[in-house]
Amino acid sequence: MKTALTRRGLAMIEVRAKPGHKTRGLLVAGHLVLPCALGKGGISAFKREGDGATPLAAMRLLYGYRRGDRGRLPHSPLPLRPIRRLDGWCDAPHDANYNCPVSLPFSASHEKMWREDNLYDVCIVMDWNIATRKRGCGSAIFFHLARPGYMPTEGCIALKRADMLRLLPHINERTIIRVRR
Repeated sequence: MKTALTRRGLAMIEVRAKPGHKTRGLLVAGHLVLPCALGKGGISAFKREGDGATPLAAMRLLYGYRRGDRGRLPHSPLPLRPIRRLDGWCDAPHDANYNCPVSLPFSASHEKMWREDNLYDVCIVMDWNIATRKRGCGSAIFFHLARPGYMPTEGCIALKRADMLRLLPHINERTIIRVRR
């Protein structure tokens, strides 16, 4: 397992389901082992839109979003864009904008990026079904903040805020999150 912290940041972050808990995981980043939330469908090698599963895959971190009105964040080498109230993410498999950012209002099914529940105060886009998009293979797979008690996500990986803030200075566009069983 290559999770070493180098001068260039974390090369690899490993995520596995916590034994006996399909929706809770352990995230290994360098010497840190952190609890995380996984999708309500557990981990799946056959990710499909709406199944609530976290993909069994290696996903590069592409860029992120942040809520500027919810406190300061440490510097991160990963580009973090401010979230605007008009930001959305299309999750409609038959729309041309499937698994892409969109501006609201948007007529097809979508996720709102500006949320009141704090989950997307820090939200990092992972390369799941983005570089090569296939309709129906899952959308909006993010690395974001967890609900209290690490309640399951819709397929994303989620950390408590303090743990995400610890990782931000060490992640960049070369960092890969590898989800394993």
